[in-house]
Amino acid sequence: MAQADQNFFNEMLNGTDVRAAYENLDRWQANMPSDLRSLKQHEAEQLFRRVGITFAVYGEGGDPERLIPFDMFPRVFTADEWRKLERGIKQRAAALNAFLADVYDGREIIRAGKIPEHIVTRNEAFEKAMVGIRPPMNIWSHIVGIDLVRTGRDQFYVLEDNCRTPSGVSYMLQNREIMMRMFPQLFVENRIAPVDGYASALWRTLASVAPKKCEGEPNIVILTPGQFNSAYYEHSFLADLMGVELVEGQDLFVEGDFCWMKTTEGPQKVDVIYRRIDDAFLDPLCFRPDSMLGIPGLMNVYRSGGVTICSAPGAGVADDKAIYTFVPEMVRFYLGEAPILENVPTYQCAKTDDCKYVLENLEELVVKEVHGSGGYGMLVGPKADKAMIELFRDKIRARPQNYIAQPTLALSTVPTFVEEGIAPRHVDLRPYCLVGEKIELVPGGLTRVALNEGSLVVNSSQGGGVKDTWVLAE
Repeated sequence: MAQADQNFFNEMLNGTDVRAAYENLDRWQANMPSDLRSLKQHEAEQLFRRVGITFAVYGEGGDPERLIPFDMFPRVFTADEWRKLERGIKQRAAALNAFLADVYDGREIIRAGKIPEHIVTRNEAFEKAMVGIRPPMNIWSHIVGIDLVRTGRDQFYVLEDNCRTPSGVSYMLQNREIMMRMFPQLFVENRIAPVDGYASALWRTLASVAPKKCEGEPNIVILTPGQFNSAYYEHSFLADLMGVELVEGQDLFVEGDFCWMKTTEGPQKVDVIYRRIDDAFLDPLCFRPDSMLGIPGLMNVYRSGGVTICSAPGAGVADDKAIYTFVPEMVRFYLGEAPILENVPTYQCAKTDDCKYVLENLEELVVKEVHGSGGYGMLVGPKADKAMIELFRDKIRARPQNYIAQPTLALSTVPTFVEEGIAPRHVDLRPYCLVGEKIELVPGGLTRVALNEGSLVVNSSQGGGVKDTWVLAE
């Protein structure tokens, strides 16, 4: 195998030496003939297609449904590495929830001068209708996806937080399932912590925040916008795994103090809704009046304690990129602890000095829209041409408050199967932290890989793929 590129941390190689965690995988790939590798790659694609693991990209013409690229070379974390990540992820999820509970109630962090009020209350994700509401156990974000990147042996940074409806967990689970089917011997030779407990943990989390009017075991449903949503496969997949109903807004209705589901045996009371639709479409009587996806009157039932919505409306204010810069301060303010995971240094274009620096150094920075996602609305300065840089310069000058900028990090690389054989490709990681009666996460997450050589953009909509993520058991 080729020597590691010294400009980036190679998670498998230290110079020409293979790190201990990857030794078995190095032997595995070395003993795999190229024709067998091609056969297995085709088999993986067929398995993905057979079970319908696709994602949607709209507005580009042609068939929007695409097969997500899967790379067979797993990414590996040692037990020690995972312990640090797990502690940092749980700490961050707790702080984000404390922040949400605070800004919709007493706003102590604002009164203490730790975060400007306008960044919160003028944020488009801030829902005034939620002010004064206290969800069960005062938990607002029940599934938190923390996007992480690695730049060195012990250097991990948080790229962004996802507190609304983070997607991709179905890929994490199916990546493992497919690897176990294709290479069972690998799992005999390596002690790998399992991820298949996620569905049970998710059910426990949702059940633990059942509303005060719930009697007995809660009836949980997943609310989807429908089959044309880009993550519909995941919605149906999780419903099947948890053994709960997948519903659309038209399947539910409000009567009295409760939300009900239409069934062939008559109405059934719904206690917990794991919603996978945006706040704006949840209830046309409270949010967008033209919404055909929600349930009229749902928010009245929610306020009265008749149903729990997971995650709570308004949770998105915590994962806004302008709020992101203050998360380390949230950890110190609410938990009285030093942050375990660091933020990427970030320039807020709403600040005059920061904006001046960004405009003068666009060629070296990554610029993101405050409300952007999926790799869209983003400038990677070192990879952009002059026309794109000038376009973003004009955009920032017109609406500086709409942008942040960060240095271009030297993201770590992981060996990846490419046409020429094996080559390093940049990766990130999204673990899924569940917040209910307790905070828990399965050992692993979704590793996304930038399959194009030199690319730092890992989003599937931008040409990225996925890998199985291993945490070695002790």
